Amino acid sequence: MIKRKLQSRLLSRLQNSPAVVLLGPRQVGKTTLARAIAADWPEGGVYLDMERPADLRRLDDADSYLRSQSGKLVVIDEIHRVPDLFVTLRGIIDDNRAKGIRSGQFLLLGSASLDLMHQASESLAGRIAYLDLTPIQIDEASSVGIDESTLWVRGGFPDSLLASSDAASMDWRRDFVRSYLERDVPMFAPRIPTAAVGRLWTMLANNQGGLLNQSRLASSLGVSVAAVRSYLDLLSDLMLVRQLRPWSGNLGKRLVKSPKIYVRDSGLLHALLELETLDQLLGHPLAGPGYEGMVIENLVKVAGAAYIPYFYRTHQGAEIDLVLERGGRPEFAIEVKRSSAPKLDLGFSVACDDLDIKRRFVVYPGSERYALKYGAEAISLSDMVALLRGDSPHLEVIT
Repeated sequence: MIKRKLQSRLLSRLQNSPAVVLLGPRQVGKTTLARAIAADWPEGGVYLDMERPADLRRLDDADSYLRSQSGKLVVIDEIHRVPDLFVTLRGIIDDNRAKGIRSGQFLLLGSASLDLMHQASESLAGRIAYLDLTPIQIDEASSVGIDESTLWVRGGFPDSLLASSDAASMDWRRDFVRSYLERDVPMFAPRIPTAAVGRLWTMLANNQGGLLNQSRLASSLGVSVAAVRSYLDLLSDLMLVRQLRPWSGNLGKRLVKSPKIYVRDSGLLHALLELETLDQLLGHPLAGPGYEGMVIENLVKVAGAAYIPYFYRTHQGAEIDLVLERGGRPEFAIEVKRSSAPKLDLGFSVACDDLDIKRRFVVYPGSERYALKYGAEAISLSDMVALLRGDSPHLEVIT
């Protein structure tokens, strides 16, 4: 089992909040993590899966059953299937608060962020915390000897990453994509045609890292722009697609206003593109944008709530792949290059000067850290993650 970095944060939230919602795509490891925490809970834990009829029957009288588990950590998986349960949880939490119990009562697991957060916020406002569990990240993989290339090819879903071969990993990912289209799309959005969502997902993969053009997608799918918007919102809600917003401050320049679109997990991207091995991937025109997507996912995750991620692009060609903004001020400019000897364009320097960013980095698939022109520094993904985590001191850029 790969130890997840989120575990310590999850424990901290449980110690300070009566209920925590752990969000993440299916098969990302939510249940494994929750069971491990419940097993070590001082007064014991209870695991309930709302897709199991036997567990649902235990909640026929949910109020009585859950009150009988006082002191234990109650894990409720697939909580979105029982939205009425939130009202019951509110009553129990409020009664426990009156008794001085304010932490560690319920850990709720779900796969669709917006829908679940809406349900929870209506009933449990002020009583609940939220955390996202993403696929395995670079520092988690490297802790057990998995290299960056393997993570890039297979993605971070545990069963895909730890498969016995690339072929077995690809089979798992194909099944995963199929199960989402056959099961999750009808469950979360019963009126949306699954075939259209599947075609859109593949089209987005073929435009990895490109600007969103909803009109073009609608024309290709033969549906309305409103329909494309609803399909895209669903894939984003299921944490399968990222819409990276453009930085849009007032600089007096003509800025690109459309978001960039990424399939969030590189392994799923490669499954949608039918790229099974590293050799196949390296010879593909989307190798660069695919690597860029993996890097952005890792860095956005580790940056957490402290930073707001954007990209920056002007119509004159000044561009930064990832801008991390904190306190309303752009702080990091990060370019991604799938090259052993990355080179920077003048447009990157112009963009950094536009935003007055001093901390400039180029993430590349090498291991050395060295100075580049325009005040930037070449850095590996692992070192960039460590820098953002604060695990290593910031090194001044050589000019």
